[in-house]
Amino acid sequence: MSQKAIIEEAGVIYADNDKIAQVLDTQVIKDGAKADKAEHDMSLLEAFHVHKKAIFWSMALSGALIMEGYDVVVIGSYYGHPAFLKRFGVPTAASENGYVIPAEWQSALSNGSSAGGILGLLINGWAAERYGAKPVMITSLFALTAFIFIMVFAKSLTMLVIGEVFCGIPWGVFQTLTTCYAAEVCPIQLRGYLTAYVNLCWGVGILLSSGVVRASIEIPNDWSWRMPFIIQWVWIPPLLLIVYFCPTSPWWLVRQGRLDDAKANIKRLTSAELYSEEDANNTVSMMVHTNELEKQATSGASYIDCFRGIDGRRTEIVMMVFAMQLLSGQNLIGQGVQFLQQAGISNKLSFDINMVLNSMFIIGTIFSWGLITILGRRTLYSFGMMLMATVLLIIGGLGFADHSTKMNLAIGSLLVALNFIYNATLGPICYTLIGEISSTRLRQKSIVLARIAYQIMNIICGIIVPRMLNPTAWNWGPKSGLFWAGSAGLSTLYCLLRLPETKGRSYGELDILFEKGVPAWRFRSTKVDQFALDHPGDTEGRSSDMRKEDIEISEKSST
Repeated sequence: MSQKAIIEEAGVIYADNDKIAQVLDTQVIKDGAKADKAEHDMSLLEAFHVHKKAIFWSMALSGALIMEGYDVVVIGSYYGHPAFLKRFGVPTAASENGYVIPAEWQSALSNGSSAGGILGLLINGWAAERYGAKPVMITSLFALTAFIFIMVFAKSLTMLVIGEVFCGIPWGVFQTLTTCYAAEVCPIQLRGYLTAYVNLCWGVGILLSSGVVRASIEIPNDWSWRMPFIIQWVWIPPLLLIVYFCPTSPWWLVRQGRLDDAKANIKRLTSAELYSEEDANNTVSMMVHTNELEKQATSGASYIDCFRGIDGRRTEIVMMVFAMQLLSGQNLIGQGVQFLQQAGISNKLSFDINMVLNSMFIIGTIFSWGLITILGRRTLYSFGMMLMATVLLIIGGLGFADHSTKMNLAIGSLLVALNFIYNATLGPICYTLIGEISSTRLRQKSIVLARIAYQIMNIICGIIVPRMLNPTAWNWGPKSGLFWAGSAGLSTLYCLLRLPETKGRSYGELDILFEKGVPAWRFRSTKVDQFALDHPGDTEGRSSDMRKEDIEISEKSST
């Protein structure tokens, strides 16, 4: 049996450290191996104690998503807001409010922030890697401070659309920087929880948004819809302080060749009494080794490189993972107030149910922390998509029944259940997957491209969903669930075929798994030795005893 066959049958793959050793000192590889082993051997409780500063800074910086979640969803709640409809809507007898925002303007308002977000994402993918995340984030916060004025003092729907586009630019920056930071400063044991926490921040912002909008409907004049916009300014001063004082990502510093600064920031992110000078040195070595491993496998770190070679597969997966958030039917949740009103639920009750609906972002994410530990990423995301398809199918079927109070409340309850499923599975795990699947050298740009895929899908949904729900357009109402049930079903099939399991893997291990072309369904079972300096593929440097050990592993796996 050939050595290659032994490796494949034993389910073990190795990094090509012979080439890396020509660039890096062998001691760096050995020190990196120590850090990698220590990280894998660390328990969850130990990781919490050692990296509690990293947890704090990651959670604090993710607070920007509270603001973004609040900002983006506010405008969607206004399509059922009496004062906003009276100010900007057109008269219609088909609505309880007597006014409606035309479907084409709903599309423009919903898509305005997405269009601006795409521009912000592209700028961020280039600027954050060149100048670092902190200056880009601070600049974006100052820009947002100015752009909010357009929203507050808008005199027409046109001004509101322009404001949404301009505000979307800094929102696009927030969407990726926070996820990338969480993925880079936390160890393997905490990475899933801290990246999933990003979704909880979104949920807090969305819940605050629905609460503020619900309270504002009692105000009898234009300040009713202006007040939620004004509150956006509240987030900016504390976020500026957080960004100014937070440690820079050590991974970014390593990519810039600033190894001493990387070590200093690792110390800022760990507990000094539990993390020694040697531990910090070893961690820098591990980062240097992983960076070199990726440089050997890719030609560069530009947007074009995201689609070349093995990174093409990684980019495809992260883009689909983010796009499938909307293909799952989640966009109906974003139009919750209008969806509930079209199902026959009264104005005030629809806003009350919308608050319960949005609370599922928080409750669901907390549940996901337990599920991700038990099920892992691939299983949880795929199973969640299948459940979404099932619930949407039921909602769509109920759309054909005669309207009654009980039937309307049943549809509202199913929409709440749908949001719980989404936020216990797809919503938070999406951020974990895009942070882990992309390579470290291309992470900023890969996450940017993934979010752009989401925004493009959001624009498409922003065009068709208002028409599905608007009484002056297609007027499908709850029957829209059937369309999205089919979409979620196809997405489930994609997950089973293409989505890999990343739980418990270091970034170097994931690099090797992708480089060797391991199928998605074999990621969990395949063993990886990232730091082996001699292995079965190197028959000259490998001892006969070691080769014998590999054959024994192969024989065991065969039986």
